[in-house]
Amino acid sequence: MSPLSGFLIFIVSLTALVIAYLTKQFQDENIIHLNMNQIKNINSIPKKVEKEKVIAEVLNGRFAMVGLIAALGAYLTTGQIIPGFV
Repeated sequence: MSPLSGFLIFIVSLTALVIAYLTKQFQDENIIHLNMNQIKNINSIPKKVEKEKVIAEVLNGRFAMVGLIAALGAYLTTGQIIPGFV
């Protein structure tokens, strides 16, 4: 196996771990928020939609950063943003 193949396998594995961690973090934040809303708003209707939008935007930003780092890594190693395409 060439060093480039090993490096790419390492990067893909690292990206998969980061995505798994961020997904778990998103689930934990959502559970915490739902529990806080149930405690605070016993008699009122909770605003779940607005907080869920905020959490979704945070997760979207994290995945965007992972994508940018992957694109930068691909550019540094191969000289192309999408390896294999001209």
